Amino acid sequence: MGIVRDDDVLGGEPRIDGTRVGVRHVAVRVIDGGQSPAHVADQFDLPLSDVYEALSYYYAHIEEMRALERENEAAFDRVRESSLKPKETVQ
Repeated sequence: MGIVRDDDVLGGEPRIDGTRVGVRHVAVRVIDGGQSPAHVADQFDLPLSDVYEALSYYYAHIEEMRALERENEAAFDRVRESSLKPKETVQ
């Protein structure tokens, strides 16, 4: 399979070819969530080798991945902030 990028899928973030499973999706579950690679493979219905390939890509491109995480967090904050504030004051 491999890791690919396509501007039309996941906003161009690296993902496992043939899926919509991003490298960051795998990393969040394994690295941050403490799940085993085998469990993640089972949950995403992927070969275990794809999970390890995603993790390998994550570590080989750690600065890129951290930048994507920061961008994602900033976008989430902007959406949350705009959705919590009413556009007009209610009288």
